[in-house]
Amino acid sequence: MIAATRQRFLDDYVKIRHAEGRGSQDADYYLALPYRDITGRLQDQWTIRAASYRYLEGRVLPPIEKQLGRPLRIADLGAGNCWMSYRLALRGHHPVAIDILGDPLDGLAAGRHYQQRVGFPRLNAEFDSLPITSGSLDIAIYNASIHYSSDYHRTLSEARRCLRRGGWFLIVDSPVYRRPEHGEMMRRERHQQFQAQYGFASDALESIEYFDEGMLAELGRDLGITWRISRPWYGWKWAMRPWKARWQGKRPPSRFWILAGQFAPEFRDRAVEGREE
Repeated sequence: MIAATRQRFLDDYVKIRHAEGRGSQDADYYLALPYRDITGRLQDQWTIRAASYRYLEGRVLPPIEKQLGRPLRIADLGAGNCWMSYRLALRGHHPVAIDILGDPLDGLAAGRHYQQRVGFPRLNAEFDSLPITSGSLDIAIYNASIHYSSDYHRTLSEARRCLRRGGWFLIVDSPVYRRPEHGEMMRRERHQQFQAQYGFASDALESIEYFDEGMLAELGRDLGITWRISRPWYGWKWAMRPWKARWQGKRPPSRFWILAGQFAPEFRDRAVEGREE
């Protein structure tokens, strides 16, 4: 039953992603990401992803790179077509691309377009059971992906196991709301849109789909996480979204923060010891 449900989710997900116009037969499409969508179909979305990555590359990674003084071991979690792993490899790091989707247009198989330039492993796996040695990662990056988790405590506990002492996990391009009811409204709207447009709600697997500020505080207490919150600038159109929503009487829009989390040493060591027993 679990396997059938998982496959149904993957089938629905691929149908939606292909219908949205993601992917290409042209290798140049992948090599241009995230800065440009040469098909022109989803340039608005890739503009946001590019802004997030520029901030990550220019503001978040450099202090860690300077501190360690060596290439970083990075898990690209929810790697999709592997564009971020490619960019990190070009930067001189050692990424591993991890996703449950192997699709040749929008999943791990699309990573073949990068292999002639830089090589990196591509692993088919779920967030809650990562094929990574305990304490071996410097950084785990949830690449517009952790909101597909059904249990943030379990998912982040697995990241904690994989990170070295003092390592970081980064949450990029996942929606954050101030209040949970706004996140729940977004979930309902999204499922209704999928049902109307594609004939199914894309809810075969339960997923949380957002963060709210209370969730972040709870995760910090329960898992020993110290949070650092960055707010990239996405332009005036993005910045005006909350005012436009208020004027139209709609729920507040999502915010795309970059959340950098670090586990307290005693919490991380306990997780590693528990996995190795």
